[in-house]
Amino acid sequence: MGFTLLELMVVVAILAILALMTLPSYVDALIRNQVVEALPLADIAKKPIGLAWSTAQAFPPDNASIGLPPPDKVVSNLVSSMVVQEGAIHMTFGNRAHGRLKGAVLTFRPAVVEDAPVVPVAWVCGFAVGPDKMTIHGENRTSVPPQYLPAKCRAG
Repeated sequence: MGFTLLELMVVVAILAILALMTLPSYVDALIRNQVVEALPLADIAKKPIGLAWSTAQAFPPDNASIGLPPPDKVVSNLVSSMVVQEGAIHMTFGNRAHGRLKGAVLTFRPAVVEDAPVVPVAWVCGFAVGPDKMTIHGENRTSVPPQYLPAKCRAG
């Protein structure tokens, strides 16, 4: 009771086909994980932006106004720059990010209750919809494909 060479080759071919079918989903999961891993970098700008809103009801125009270094100096393994512009945070993927992410941008926009500055700033990630009764400020420059974004950053 043994296997012939032909039977063994058929089994190897089937395994190769199955492996090739799972490869795209593995790559997509890897890219999604890189996006999630990069999210905490934006936290260094969120607190000063929230503080600026609560004290002056205005958003900082740029990195320098909240004490951050120039955009190309705010980096990580996956992010090549982070720009603050009128309160919005734009992270550009680069460095060791997957090729499909390099150059793509993920935006975090502040959402506020205009006439109640005591209400904390809520952050809207990517294509997500803002909370009811809050106004979202800043331009959304997100160019990361939606399938790579975490659920909290997708529309609807």
